[in-house]
Amino acid sequence: MSDPAPGLRPSYVLTLSCPNRPGIVAAISQALFELGGDIAGAQQFDERESRIFFMRVVFSVPAGGVERAMLGQALAALAARFDMQWSLRESLRPTRTVIMVSRFDHCLVDLLYRWRIGELAIAPVAIIANHPRETYAHIDLDGIPFHYLPVTAATKEAQEARMAEIVHGTGAELVVLARYMQILSDSMSAWLAGRCINIHHSFLPGFKGAKPYHQAFARGVKLIGATAHFVTPDLDEGPIIEQDVERITHADTPDDLIRKGRDIERRVLARAVRYFTECRVIPNGRKTIVFNP
Repeated sequence: MSDPAPGLRPSYVLTLSCPNRPGIVAAISQALFELGGDIAGAQQFDERESRIFFMRVVFSVPAGGVERAMLGQALAALAARFDMQWSLRESLRPTRTVIMVSRFDHCLVDLLYRWRIGELAIAPVAIIANHPRETYAHIDLDGIPFHYLPVTAATKEAQEARMAEIVHGTGAELVVLARYMQILSDSMSAWLAGRCINIHHSFLPGFKGAKPYHQAFARGVKLIGATAHFVTPDLDEGPIIEQDVERITHADTPDDLIRKGRDIERRVLARAVRYFTECRVIPNGRKTIVFNP
């Protein structure tokens, strides 16, 4: 994030989780007050089953008055006091993002469009595909570096090593599998834990294997959906971030289901990415806490 303009108050988002006990909110508010902080919004949740407390705080500090290190020191002291896991991010800084895609490009196109119009606070630093650039010749990638990384069973390890080089070299904070139809290895999934989002073509749990919409059609389903979740070594079992569904009828053909399914996938993935970039998602074991707008 560049230096703020004169008079502009730097803004931050603080997210945290810790065992619940009295005084957490008061301590955070007092610490920010003593640093000259101005809280613009706060959301909190007490999970009664685990007795874990979750919170998201948006605040600003006086321009030129408080260094990031001072904020870190104050929050580190609170973390030690309350056994707290926490993260602090500049709210105006876009999230450096790698987008991965296979043949189906509707989610890629949608993410790029939302980025261009300022709806998504991402900074696309690379696009990785297992199909050549010609497959996406109709798409304006706006100068985003494109990496063609074909993969087979024999080359998977080398391909993922190159993928990791790109993610690391670009400083990517988020990897989005925008209908990337290759299964990541357990080691790659573990390395990307908490920063890799996948869009799944069903309202999980759902129909597995090839042609899921044709399977749904054959079963006469009345709802189809999509699920955005964090990637883990357990295939399609990662913590769910966002889901949506759409009602269908007996009159819908498989092509109708595919068309409607693409629409759901686009909007579900876009919402999940936005929640991530706005620090609204806090991991909670096999689940997530999502502080919706």
